[in-house]
Order: sequence, then C-alpha cells, then structure tokens
Amino acid sequence: MTKLPILSAREIIKALERAGFQFVSQKGSHIKMKKKEDCSTSVVIIPNHDEIATGTLKSIIRQSKLTPEEFISLFR
Repeated sequence: MTKLPILSAREIIKALERAGFQFVSQKGSHIKMKKKEDCSTSVVIIPNHDEIATGTLKSIIRQSKLTPEEFISLFR
C-alpha cells in the first residue's frame, strides 16, 4: 500500500474536484461533496482542518470509492 501524505482539507477538496466531485454544502467545519455516477452516488464528508489525520484520510478515500493510488495520482 502507498504511504499517504499529510494533506489539508483544501488540498483534498481540489483533488476530489479533479475526480468529478462537486461541493454540496457545509455545516460547521464539515464539507459535503457529491459525485453522481450512472446508478450510484458517492458522498464524502471532509473536516475543514489544516491537517487531516491519516485514518480520516483513509475514510475519505474509501467514501470516494477511489483506490489510494488513484487518489494520490490526482495530485500529479
């Protein structure tokens, strides 16, 4: 498995936008992004923090239905 970098919420949001996610709403410090596909919808909740913990980042990647490698490739 690839080692995940330490990222901010802003960096994660930019990467998910490149993957086709769109901003839906924000409630407090949590940002909701959504991606509609043919027969399913993926919803990702991102805490708006300067540094996202590794476990939280893994959860965001799992919610987005991307592999860690696909997610990291969005930064290149």
